[in-house]
Amino acid sequence: MIIPASGGEGEGTGFWATAAPIIPHPIEFFFSLVTFAILYWIVKTKVVPRLEQIYAERAAAIEGGIAKAEKAQAEAKAALDHYNAQLADARGEANKIREDARAQGAQIVADMRAQAQSEAARIVDSAQKQIEAERQQAVVSLRGEVGRLSTDLASRIVGESLHDETRQKGIVERFLADLEAGEITPVTIGKDA
Repeated sequence: MIIPASGGEGEGTGFWATAAPIIPHPIEFFFSLVTFAILYWIVKTKVVPRLEQIYAERAAAIEGGIAKAEKAQAEAKAALDHYNAQLADARGEANKIREDARAQGAQIVADMRAQAQSEAARIVDSAQKQIEAERQQAVVSLRGEVGRLSTDLASRIVGESLHDETRQKGIVERFLADLEAGEITPVTIGKDA
C-alpha cells in the first residue's frame, strides 16, 4: 500500500483512507492483473508447449525404450527357444549315435564270439584229427613192435625161425584181430594162476 507523504487532496478522506489495508488499491490491482495476464500468456504460449513437447519426447523415448526392450526380450526368447531346440536335437542325435554304437558294439561282439567259436571248433577238430592220426601211427608202430617181439618170443619157444616177413605179418595180424574180437582171453601164468 502506498501512503502519500503529505496529505493530498481526496486521498485522506474517502473509501481508501478508511479501507482495510488488506484490500489492494485499484491501480495496483489493475497492474497486477495485467502483469498476471502477460505472465499467463507467456507461460501458456511458450513454456507449457515446450514442457509438453519435452514430456512427449520423454514419454516417446520411454515407450520406445520399452518397445526396444520388449523386442530385445522377444528376440532373446526366440534365440533361447532356438538354442533349446538345437540342444534337444543334439541330445537326440547323441542318444541315437550312442544307441547305434551300442548296437554296433553288440554286433561286433557277437560276430567275434561266433568267429572265436568257429575257430575253436576248427582247432578242436584239427586237434582231434591230429590225435587220431598220431593214435593210428602209434597203433601201427605198436603192432609192428608187438609183432616183432612176439615172433622173437615164439621163435625162441618153438625153436624154429619165424622171421619170414609175410608169414610173420599174417600171424600177428590174425592174432591181433582175434584179440580185438574178444576170441582170445589173456591167461595169467605164474604162482597165483
